[in-house]
Amino acid sequence: MANDMFIGKKSKAAGGWGALKSCGKQLLETRKPLAGAMTMLKANQPDGFDCPGCAWGDPNHGSSFEFCENGVKAVAWEATKLRVPPEFFAKNSVSQLRTWSDYDLEHQGRLTNPMRYNAATDHYEPVTWQAAFDEIGATLRGLDPDQVEFYTSGRASNEAAFLYQTFVRLYGTNNFPDCSNMCHEASGVALTDAIGIGKGTVLLEDFEKADAIFVFGQNPGTNHPRMLADLRKATERGAQVVVFNTLKEKGLVRFADPQKKLEMLVGGSEPTSTMYFQPRLGGDMAAARGMAKIVFAADEAARAAGRAPIIDDAFLTEHTDGLDDWRALVEATPWTVIEEQSGLTQADLTRAAEVYMTSNATIATWAMGITQHRHSVQTIREISNFMFLRGNIGREGAGLCPVRGHSNVQGDRTVGINEKAPKALLDAMERELGVPMPRTPGHNVLEAIGAMLAGTAKVFVGLGGNFARATPDSALIAQAMDKLDMTVHVATKLNHCHLLPGKVGFVFPCLGRTEIDRNSLGVRQIVTVEDSMSMVHGSGGINLPASAELKSEVAIVAGLAKATVGSAVVDWDAMADDNDKIRELMSRVLPGFHDYNTRVRVPRGFWLRNPASEREFRTPTAKANFGTFDLPGQTEWQMRADTADTFVLQTMRSHDQYNTTVYAMNDRYRGVYGEREVVFINPADMEGLAVASGDRVTIVTQSTDGIERRIAGFRVVPYDIPRGCLAGYYPELNALVPYNSFGDRSFTPTSKSVLVKVTRDAA
Repeated sequence: MANDMFIGKKSKAAGGWGALKSCGKQLLETRKPLAGAMTMLKANQPDGFDCPGCAWGDPNHGSSFEFCENGVKAVAWEATKLRVPPEFFAKNSVSQLRTWSDYDLEHQGRLTNPMRYNAATDHYEPVTWQAAFDEIGATLRGLDPDQVEFYTSGRASNEAAFLYQTFVRLYGTNNFPDCSNMCHEASGVALTDAIGIGKGTVLLEDFEKADAIFVFGQNPGTNHPRMLADLRKATERGAQVVVFNTLKEKGLVRFADPQKKLEMLVGGSEPTSTMYFQPRLGGDMAAARGMAKIVFAADEAARAAGRAPIIDDAFLTEHTDGLDDWRALVEATPWTVIEEQSGLTQADLTRAAEVYMTSNATIATWAMGITQHRHSVQTIREISNFMFLRGNIGREGAGLCPVRGHSNVQGDRTVGINEKAPKALLDAMERELGVPMPRTPGHNVLEAIGAMLAGTAKVFVGLGGNFARATPDSALIAQAMDKLDMTVHVATKLNHCHLLPGKVGFVFPCLGRTEIDRNSLGVRQIVTVEDSMSMVHGSGGINLPASAELKSEVAIVAGLAKATVGSAVVDWDAMADDNDKIRELMSRVLPGFHDYNTRVRVPRGFWLRNPASEREFRTPTAKANFGTFDLPGQTEWQMRADTADTFVLQTMRSHDQYNTTVYAMNDRYRGVYGEREVVFINPADMEGLAVASGDRVTIVTQSTDGIERRIAGFRVVPYDIPRGCLAGYYPELNALVPYNSFGDRSFTPTSKSVLVKVTRDAA
């Protein structure tokens, strides 16, 4: 172990015995390990529940086990025997609880009763469901609907999200700040422009048929671990897996499959990638352009020599628009600019491009390492352009694959959680319900924060999530939430957002994904979710509820709606009692959801047709569109002026967390134990700062808005990361991310490109 005993041994590979030990530890912490183990056997199975973790797809052919280490953590976190009853709130004031860590709050256990914040006592106090609904409904009826912000977490089911958007639009607003605004909004914007739909075009089976997989800006080992098995299988059968990721991550190097007995016995592992490149933060667009530049030059040389062309003329002519303008831009981009922004050499990018040029089927996949920059939309368009060159869309083993985070973040958007709802959805809602829908675009997350700060937003309603810790600029968010007249939160556990209640706050405990939901006739209800591959499948809980007071998300939304807009248009009681009725309504409103109740009960569910995957591009040109964008004038890395104390910072997850939920204080793959206030840095940069491993530093954001953003006491961890780049965990580092710095057209916070200055703390 290192000096201060917080840096220890790193795993040799992702998975393996470390994953099994972690699973065992998590199940033991549920206080009912056997029941927890039996629960996991139903995770992602046709007659079980959908894992409440990530949105990675499930194989159609099935397997004996379809869960991973982080899935076990998510289920154990939900299935704990620990409880947070009213007595807990009587003992602890909100002011006291604000001093607790995220980890300590959530590890008190499951919420058991609806609670109301009393500002006079600074405590949450028990309230009946009906009294709470009545008070909230009366408050909402007294406001302009545009003064209310309706937030949604990606863990909400399709049924709850659809009912929520129905309620909110009947109320009269499109204010839907959503967790997708903070992660993959750039993917939706870019892909809609490029191919006519804001979703990926591949199925999980395409990973079994690809010759090459290009992985940009993601860490599957922590964020969607089941992907590692698919990458490993690809390399085992001879496919090339080319990684572009700023940090060197264990999961993208090697994976030890815990389901392979012999491998576990001998301590073996297999590669998950064949090439690994580490671009500077913000340099992925330049890297993609460099590869395209190489492809164009090689294609020209091949034609001149009488060899077969490299680019797919037939596809480009029939199915694309704008190639010539983009090609001219690529060829005019100097290699000096490409190399400086990307941090990669022409030789590096030539090696990667050669893989692409010899592959007959290529997948490009990415996550938030790509989407949280100022130029994220442009970067995704550049990746799409690159993929179009050889027709890598609309055929087996090829396509575009943004990997979403929460298990139903894609489904929420599909069923209507969208501040800029498609006209077709609003038209369908009006036809079905017989009343007009609001047409003015509502607020995204950053616009909602602005409205709170300005005092024009009066109420915040959160369908799950931890808004205050997921958003940037933590101190500013606390100020914004404190200005509110009322907050309403639907949750399974206590978190920091609940401790910013405004004048009056409500916390409503809901059923978890693993828990049984029965209606008035005793019939077990199911909900549905949509994964990253557009597969919609059912999920039914198998555990007894943590408390008899719990309601389903659907029932809570229906209760709020009934108290606010009445039941003249929608019979909310009927909807709350039978999820099939919600799905019947959805099938009449949403394209692709016909025979919903039948198809979702088929093992593995059904696929929502993606026209672009069949080369039907619903764009204004009726073709796939090349995007023509200059590289950034300067990336944040270039803005550093090459000073020894100025860096570009990215926030990220530790291995023991999922989004804002912290399962434990370790990060096994990066060798950090019992500590979260750390910053990862290149050893050569440590010399420039005159700091050693374990030293504590102060980090200050370099911004021009007059707001000081400073954190102190973070420990230095040497790591394999490009010079001039830093990394550390959110939500702790969110305090450094300016809320007014966001992606062009996406409004996504620039959490992967924060310009900061670092100084060594006094001993």
